[in-house]
Amino acid sequence: MADMTETPKPGLARRLPLIAIALVAVIGAFTLKDYLSFQALADNREALMAFRDANYPVTVLVFLILYAVIVAFSLPGATIATLAGGFLFATFPGALFNVIGATVGAILIFQAARWGFGEKLGAKLEGSEGMAKRIKDGIDENQWSMLFLIRLVPAVPFFLANLIPAFLEVPLHRFAISTFIGIIPGTVVYTSVGAGLGAVFARGETPDLGIIFEPHVLLPMLGLAALSALPILIKALRGKKGL
Repeated sequence: MADMTETPKPGLARRLPLIAIALVAVIGAFTLKDYLSFQALADNREALMAFRDANYPVTVLVFLILYAVIVAFSLPGATIATLAGGFLFATFPGALFNVIGATVGAILIFQAARWGFGEKLGAKLEGSEGMAKRIKDGIDENQWSMLFLIRLVPAVPFFLANLIPAFLEVPLHRFAISTFIGIIPGTVVYTSVGAGLGAVFARGETPDLGIIFEPHVLLPMLGLAALSALPILIKALRGKKGL
């Protein structure tokens, strides 16, 4: 008869944080949509501002924790949280609070993914041959550029940009630094939109979240992405010349 006090298998124990994140993400997707929405922010704006005015340091701390939790568990409402950061704290320091909260949340899910699957998968890819090994080697040789690139290109979903590096043995310090710096441009744009929500609420409208795809915003971000990709291109050209 099996021992009921037997400890969980190491493999399962390592995956528990990521499994918990996945479960909370699924539950949150169905239960929190109405609470983490633009309408909820509009309906509670006066109470939020009153609480902020009376308890500014506490408001900052609670906001950072909530933002980190939203990102770590891939809950709906990250964009609303960014807007709320601008609405409550203005473009600055709102953008700084948004970047800090998002980075902390990203680190949490990155660590959970790497602890659960990333180290084993990375070692498997390292010991493999063929295309998979060449792709991993290419990423390893250009980690900084690739990390900044996936943060700066708006088409890359934020949660994927958190998970992919975990599966490719990216060091924590590189992930944290590239996340913090790489999300600044987009975060500043959305935070500035949030800072103007007072006038939007007064008109009974909704904010234009497509502003990040406007040419005057998108082109500079794509320019930064191109700069991030430049070292990869240079290495590729040098490699061809060496053939």
